[in-house]
Amino acid sequence: MNQFKAAEWINARGKILLSAGVSALAALLFLSSPSRVQAVGAQPAGDADAGKVLFEKRCGGCHSLDTNKEGPALRHAYGGKAASVSTFKYSKALLSVGVTWDDASLDKWLTSTDSVAPENDMDFQVANATERSNIIRYLKTVAGK
Repeated sequence: MNQFKAAEWINARGKILLSAGVSALAALLFLSSPSRVQAVGAQPAGDADAGKVLFEKRCGGCHSLDTNKEGPALRHAYGGKAASVSTFKYSKALLSVGVTWDDASLDKWLTSTDSVAPENDMDFQVANATERSNIIRYLKTVAGK
């Protein structure tokens, strides 16, 4: 390879590397934009569509959005106080917690209901963090939050 060809190859390679670097930088800036940045340990935003499917499959046996079943109606759960559906009879344990349902409290509740209200009447958990996040996102969406 003569010097001209070598310089041309290095120049072409340099442009390719520069182009790849710019692309990587653009991707990094996009992924770290304020709407995508999360605190360390924060749950992902979740997928409401996947959450709807999970809600119907995992929660629908005991809950609906607008009608009390074995559990209370949950359309307005997100952003509301625990044990606040006036037409539902809650356990003493849940009546006494005074929690407002948000991402963190619902995540804790769905991980282990007893960690929020020991001796409550709901014996159910969602072990998978992504599934919890999706269900929470769905509840947030249907509550208009």
